[in-house]
Amino acid sequence: MYEYLETAEQPENLKRVAVDPVSRVEGHGKVSLLLDENNNIKQVRLHIVEFRGFEKFIQGRPYWELPVLVQRLCGICPVSHHLAAAKAIDQLVGIDPATLPVSADKLRRLLHFGQVLQSHALHFFHLASPDLLYGFESDIGKRNILAVLGDYPDIGLQGVKLRKYGQEVIRMVSGKRIHGSGAVAGGMNKALSRAERDYLLEDIAQIINWAEAAVALVKKVHTSNPSYYDNFATIRSNYLGLIKPSGALELYHGGIRVKNERGETLIDQFDYCHYTDIIHEEVRSWSYMKFPFLTSLGTDMGWYRVGPLARINNCDFIDTPLAESARMDFKQHADEAIVHSTLAFHWARMIELLHCAESIRLLLNDPDIMGAELLAKGERRFEGIGVIEAPRGALFHHYQVDENDIVTKANLIVSTTSNNMGMNESVRQVAAEYLSGRELTEPLLNNLEVAIRAYDPCLSCATHAVGKMPLQVELLDAAGRQIDHLTRHSNGKFERANQ
Repeated sequence: MYEYLETAEQPENLKRVAVDPVSRVEGHGKVSLLLDENNNIKQVRLHIVEFRGFEKFIQGRPYWELPVLVQRLCGICPVSHHLAAAKAIDQLVGIDPATLPVSADKLRRLLHFGQVLQSHALHFFHLASPDLLYGFESDIGKRNILAVLGDYPDIGLQGVKLRKYGQEVIRMVSGKRIHGSGAVAGGMNKALSRAERDYLLEDIAQIINWAEAAVALVKKVHTSNPSYYDNFATIRSNYLGLIKPSGALELYHGGIRVKNERGETLIDQFDYCHYTDIIHEEVRSWSYMKFPFLTSLGTDMGWYRVGPLARINNCDFIDTPLAESARMDFKQHADEAIVHSTLAFHWARMIELLHCAESIRLLLNDPDIMGAELLAKGERRFEGIGVIEAPRGALFHHYQVDENDIVTKANLIVSTTSNNMGMNESVRQVAAEYLSGRELTEPLLNNLEVAIRAYDPCLSCATHAVGKMPLQVELLDAAGRQIDHLTRHSNGKFERANQ
């Protein structure tokens, strides 16, 4: 849905167009555009307008509740929050990733691969494929999974079944497809039985075949019009993510690597427990989502992107053969060391989906996956930091507790938060290139949503705040004219616009 709002209070009598809500994403957000009388775009912003506040209300809870509590951030990526929280509270009982029992570590990795697989399948097939298959300005009635199932039944069904398989992996490991309870402080609470292992092995060969087909599909779409796909919503940025010591792609545990837009490594194998030394977060008055940046580069140059594109750009190789072959093919498509195309997020996402399928097969055939030694304890600590590569990018959970095991402070940097500036820059690029000076229609405005959708944002996960966020309240009359405007600043003081 979109609407025109013309008010006498707008600077230079500009018109405001709102795309509200942004569709086919998790959570609620909107895009606002300011246009002059010739429809030239003067300002574009992505607003995150819902507020969840998990950082606040988990304070006062015992730390062992956190892996279950924080899953309620989201119904799509609960496993990612579950595991990031578990890695953080491992430290509270004195356990680091290197000292976690081998079987517990592999069970967590299996759980995580199932999560990334199902999430990537959901986003690509259910949310993004209508744009890619029908066109960005296609009829709105076609832009849904039901249309895909009707017109491309093989593609639609493969997407449904890929996601179902990932959910079955989650269910076998944690007891439930959504909001299970597998990971606990120092390990896992349940072993994988032989029957559960064999059940998952039955379909894994087919899953790998479908994952290969998904990579081939997105490559076909991207290369069908390379100049368009390479340039649409494309911006140059830094990239951040976890990496193995060998330089291989890593989704569960590793050191932080950052590359700049030229592919030069700025940070490598940085211990994420010291993330506050390299990352700061900025708050802006028009969004409940924060703006992280690299401290050394500052707010203007230090913003970065995370997620599948960042991970494929940052890694030196992938340690499963089919995905590595797909990565090499992907990199050959680029003219430089780094792929900056925002739509290439989809291609990178399917390469990771294939990697997850291959990794699940390897783990299911590993005898350690059914081991019984699942818990360990160490020396008590009062601070824990867990970082994991969620489907959408690096996810930070940071907790402090008191001597009674009660959480006193929490900070979350969610993947979508790190992509906040990137999404804003991408919609600005699309608005300037494809919308400015034209009569705005719903199909045309879908281009803005396509740019946002490429990041697979989880807006509910990303809406947190420290203290009092700046807040702007507008009072409009029935004609949409602004009657009053009140701003609450971060210091808690209110100011009226006409004062």
